[in-house]
Amino acid sequence: MTKSELIEQLTSDNEVLNKREAEMIVNSIFDSIGQALVEGDRVEIRGFGSFTVRERDAREARNPKSGDIVRITAKKTPFFKTGKELRERVNVP
Repeated sequence: MTKSELIEQLTSDNEVLNKREAEMIVNSIFDSIGQALVEGDRVEIRGFGSFTVRERDAREARNPKSGDIVRITAKKTPFFKTGKELRERVNVP
C-alpha cells in the first residue's frame, strides 16, 4: 500500500474526511514519527509495532565491481519491530 492508497482508504472509510484532510493527517503522523526518531525517541504503536534508531558502526566493505576496499562511516538507521498482534494477524493459517 502506498501513501496515496492509504489516503484514499481513509477517505472511503470516513465520509467526514475529504482527501485534503486525510492527506494532512497522514503527513502529520509520518512527520511526527520522523521527528521523534530524529530526536532519538522510540515510537511505539500498540498492536502494530515500534520504531527505534539503531547505530551502525564504521566498517570496511568491498566494491563488488572493482574489488576495492571502501570505508563506510558510522551512521544511524531507523529500525521497525513488529508488534505481537500484527505478527499474529499476518501469520494466520
